[in-house]
Amino acid sequence: MDPSATGYDIYDMYDLGEFYQKGSRATRWGPKEELQALAYAARAIGIGIYWDTVLNHKAGADFTERFKAVKVDPHQRNVEIAPPQDIEGWVGFDFPGRRGKYSSMKYRWQHFTGVDWDAMASQHAIYKTCGYKKGWAMDVSDENGNYDYLMFANLDHSHPEVEGDIFKWAEWIGTEIPISGMRIDAAKHYSAAFQKKFIDHLRATVGADYDLVGEYWRGEVGLLLEHLRLMDHQISLFDVPLVGRFSVISNTRNADLRQVFKGTLVEQRPRHAVTFVGNHDTQPEQSLETLIAPFFKPLAYALILLRWQGQPCVFYGDLYGIRGGPKPRLEPSCGGKLPILTRARKLYAYGDQRDYFDKRHCIGFVRYGDLHHPFGLACILSNAAASRKRMYIGLSHAGEKWTDILQSQTGTVVIDDRGYGVFPVASKSYNSLSLDLSLEYGKLLWMSQK
Repeated sequence: MDPSATGYDIYDMYDLGEFYQKGSRATRWGPKEELQALAYAARAIGIGIYWDTVLNHKAGADFTERFKAVKVDPHQRNVEIAPPQDIEGWVGFDFPGRRGKYSSMKYRWQHFTGVDWDAMASQHAIYKTCGYKKGWAMDVSDENGNYDYLMFANLDHSHPEVEGDIFKWAEWIGTEIPISGMRIDAAKHYSAAFQKKFIDHLRATVGADYDLVGEYWRGEVGLLLEHLRLMDHQISLFDVPLVGRFSVISNTRNADLRQVFKGTLVEQRPRHAVTFVGNHDTQPEQSLETLIAPFFKPLAYALILLRWQGQPCVFYGDLYGIRGGPKPRLEPSCGGKLPILTRARKLYAYGDQRDYFDKRHCIGFVRYGDLHHPFGLACILSNAAASRKRMYIGLSHAGEKWTDILQSQTGTVVIDDRGYGVFPVASKSYNSLSLDLSLEYGKLLWMSQK
């Protein structure tokens, strides 16, 4: 709706910056031609682009309509708190700038299940649309009684015209931009049955390799496992419980580092877990604020980037710093060494893995490499005092000198004739902003990469 907004106040899904609508042709990301150029340039160098898919609502309607609705308790939205009444809601979407190109669908009140503004009474409340087969979807999150309604004009995915238009758009977007998959926004806020049909449609039309990631924001792993089951495990989900574990362990004195993966999606369904340390919503004063102590962030990133379990994401704000918002943070996280960890993943994080989760405050693991990446790596982490850990690297590495690529340790570790090395890690306090992690690998390998 707003040309300067990030896109969650979605107005016209078929307008990628092509039509003059709502005061502008270009979106915040520029006109359609620049978006296409970016996508094709990314594909040419092997980068896949995911489309952030907002299917729950529409915003910025062209006009209001009068229809019957009932006010519900905002904290228990399955409870009606007034009799049905006529309201005037912003639910009329004609998309005049597009003039029917790509889709002739126009949206009216019957295509929505609720709004949060009655223009006739100038009153803000949550109104549930009344009518034949109208009501909240039941297969949604049970927060607030029923969390179908999130914001703006809430789409009715049970309406055949709404379903048909969304399915048509899902095929169309791939013809306009070469995308590799989708992030499904606000997945807990609309019908799981509809999402399953949407996913089945994409698998049938776009292909089995199309990657789909659902943003189902709940901290209880059981709820994520249930949603995966409902989707026939055809998607991945963001591992929200893991971010919660990072926050708790990093902010709890004497926390047991061995329990860092307890109750997480990556622990129970590693191939369906998208692991991350933070995102735009978890930052201070944002809607899903989840604070991770700065000293712990490099540990957290090592745990998602260097192990085989999970599909890791790196947050732009951690990589480059944050220059906007209520609390700008100009400096990157991890002392600016996050790019070293991402490069280590690309070069060395392959093959079998052996865990050494045997000390409360000091854990480690080894990756042994594969046929095409034979060198491997060893990682040791501590959230308390300085420590060391003896780990098996392999007989083929006997006699090698290994060194710390993050340069928090001086000297080298010599792999003994039985294939073991004793790896040290520094002592860091809870208030320290410096690194609390040593990542070791073969010095000869490092030199050969230069």
